Amino acid sequence: MTPLDWAVMVATIIAIPSFGLWRGRASKTVNQYLLAGKTMPWYAMGLSIMATQASAVTFIATTGQAYVDGMRFVQFYFGLPVAMVILSATAVPIFHRAGVYTAYEYLEKRFDAKTRALASVVFLVQRGMAVGVSLYAPAIVLSVIFGWEDRITTLVIGALCVLYTTKGGIPAVTWTDVLQMVIIFAGLILGLFTVVSLLPQGVTFPDAVYLAGAIGKLNAVDLHFDPNNRYNLWSGLIGGSFLMLGYFGGDQSQVQRYLTGKSIAQSRLSLLFNAMAKVPMQFFILFVGAMVFVFYLFIQPPMLFEKTAQAAVQNAPGYSEVQQHFDQAWQHRLKAAESVSAARRTNSAADLKAAVADYRTAHTEVTAARTSGIQLLQKARPGAFNDTNYIFLSFVTRYFPVGFIGLVIAVILTAAMSSSSGELNSLATVSVMDIYRRHFRPEATDHHYLKVSRLFTAGWGLWAVIFAQFAKHLGSLVEAVNVVGSFFYPVLLGVFALAFLFPKVRGGSAFWAMIAGEAVVITCAVFTNIAYLWYNVIGALIVVAFGVAFAAVRPIPAEVQTASR
Repeated sequence: MTPLDWAVMVATIIAIPSFGLWRGRASKTVNQYLLAGKTMPWYAMGLSIMATQASAVTFIATTGQAYVDGMRFVQFYFGLPVAMVILSATAVPIFHRAGVYTAYEYLEKRFDAKTRALASVVFLVQRGMAVGVSLYAPAIVLSVIFGWEDRITTLVIGALCVLYTTKGGIPAVTWTDVLQMVIIFAGLILGLFTVVSLLPQGVTFPDAVYLAGAIGKLNAVDLHFDPNNRYNLWSGLIGGSFLMLGYFGGDQSQVQRYLTGKSIAQSRLSLLFNAMAKVPMQFFILFVGAMVFVFYLFIQPPMLFEKTAQAAVQNAPGYSEVQQHFDQAWQHRLKAAESVSAARRTNSAADLKAAVADYRTAHTEVTAARTSGIQLLQKARPGAFNDTNYIFLSFVTRYFPVGFIGLVIAVILTAAMSSSSGELNSLATVSVMDIYRRHFRPEATDHHYLKVSRLFTAGWGLWAVIFAQFAKHLGSLVEAVNVVGSFFYPVLLGVFALAFLFPKVRGGSAFWAMIAGEAVVITCAVFTNIAYLWYNVIGALIVVAFGVAFAAVRPIPAEVQTASR
């Protein structure tokens, strides 16, 4: 990077957390530290909720996902608007009126202590893994730019996250997210503008869109129902709705955001804002990735985008033949893409059909040559390989204008810190309120709980750094985060559904229904090929069905019946 890029990157990285710390300077009590004193306006909560998902993983992995697999991943978010409307009508008023710090505290009010404890543990396990995945994203950034060891980068970023999260609490996290999202939007627009401006002369924007679509990169909607297909309209609309209901209704990292609201109306507005803005935003991000694919039709990409992998494969026997095959296949695809653009200008349907057929054949050749390179790497360096997360960064560092490279890198790094800090704060909240205060020190002072909250934040930060070393083996990070969540959100969604909708179900029934639901989800993952989004539907319905069935055979105690009259 140039000195200007360095200056922009350092200034941005310092400015964003400093802004958050300044806004969170009044966090002197547990309520202020964990719930911002319930003073947050809707737009701050809405942008903070969006920032939790639009993390470094979004920048790095979602664009790469479109490059490799097209835009069909956008279907994953089709259920989000449905979930936001349902939660605005149910979870938001219920949690606010209950006056709780955590969603799981409500479960004890509704059921019993063991159900609260089990839900808390489910959350801590799931979110504890997810924060490690989020923290690994900036390690990819720094390894691409500087070649640094990922263990060092995760430690540095983790320490920064712990520093300002420990100091400022949820106000610092939320206001940092607000500024972060403004810069993220600017970075995305800059990314698309840069890609389009770098296309060869004579290749128009409509040509680029046509070339992406002809090869299947704009396949945003798949109407075919297939339970083994990860992304289609039905898995996104149904499975996605269940996952989002579990995420925003049962994951403390999200619930805590709208518990900070000034009122029920403000919290509802924050969710409805996400309902309207999230799908278009993800569509735009994926479209940027598809345009990066078109760019590399005309500028030869590396056979492997991960620098260390490319260096390793170059020393493997047979590399020169594989690289030569890749070069020839890419040259064929380049000429075929140029022929498609030329045929579009002649308005000859026959010429265009022939050019598109040749273009698709050439792309198949490029894919086969790249696969040969990956196989060669795996012989030299055994283990799974996926460089999806490196594609967009490779483009940014090579082709973005001077100064903007530093800005985009800073956005990615601070997005990682922002997302991770929110998760660390929610982990600390559940650890203190649902475990420590409930079971170990129920009568301590407010100052004591504030001090312990900061210690738990630091402890979870250390765990995130450790688990981040495992995240490198999970492939596309944006998929990894959601796959991990789909193992746990079903039971959280199921138990809250029982709490909200089935008043006759009591604690014992809810507890054992959660156990049964988790067992079924694990069985589906191990013994079937069902796509992970459907785990959310199956698991949640199992929890509800078992909870109602257990309640039917377990009579409600007389004292509960009397109290409920």
